[in-house]
Amino acid sequence: MSITKFKLALIQLAVGTNKAENLLRAGRFIQEAAKKGAHLVTLPECFNSPYGTGYFAEYAEQLETGESSLALSSAAKENKIYLVGGSIPEKKDGKLYNTCTVWGPDGGLLAVHRKVHLFDIDIPGKIKFQESETLSPGNEFTSFQMGDICKVGVGICYDIRFAEMAQIYARNDCRLLIYPGAFNMTTGPAHWELLQRCRAVDNQVYVATASPARSESSSYVAWGHSSAVSPWGEVIASTDEKESVVYADIDLDFLEQIRSQIPITHQRRPDMYEVVQKKN
Repeated sequence: MSITKFKLALIQLAVGTNKAENLLRAGRFIQEAAKKGAHLVTLPECFNSPYGTGYFAEYAEQLETGESSLALSSAAKENKIYLVGGSIPEKKDGKLYNTCTVWGPDGGLLAVHRKVHLFDIDIPGKIKFQESETLSPGNEFTSFQMGDICKVGVGICYDIRFAEMAQIYARNDCRLLIYPGAFNMTTGPAHWELLQRCRAVDNQVYVATASPARSESSSYVAWGHSSAVSPWGEVIASTDEKESVVYADIDLDFLEQIRSQIPITHQRRPDMYEVVQKKN
């Protein structure tokens, strides 16, 4: 009998400047989530490092040998869970990336997602941020299979603003989209929940986000409010700005009910329009 329901945990971690301490805190929360029955656990964007262009090079690691990857692999194996490792600054071939790794219950690396859309914005009088000053973009869609339970699509933060990406994941049979992210005090109140609900309703999938906890003393202040949204567009789990763990039940039978009641997948007009996934 196949599993159609599982528990998701979103860890809203308080991230500091001490990488070793960040990894230890993450490990403790992962263990706590597993003990409470989480089958899939997600960490936030830049969970091992302060978020900022001035930090990426200092905290960057190679995936194969980096201490963060070793810690994530060990945590997934010890707790027998699927683990979406938020993101870390990665150094590879002379470039820096904002990179998410995904680990299986055996500790093996299942997927690597390098942030496709870099966060370059300028809102006068409020916030200017240019990830492209230090980071390079990834060029691949990323998904992974949780055994025979569910296929999951992965994006990082700014990726959620691009509806086409989510549409392609849904077309490729992803039932859950996960976005580790760190929206700020300008974009967070305005768009964080809105974008999650849009991607969920547009594609009739579950959408989940994991943010760092808010620190008013940081150079970049995160909005927090890690959340999960159902295919109906309902926020089924969320939190405030403080360090916490958000739990959500992912019900794939409910997803199929929504798709049968409002069958937009079969009602699209490919004779008139189409979103195309280009081959690299």
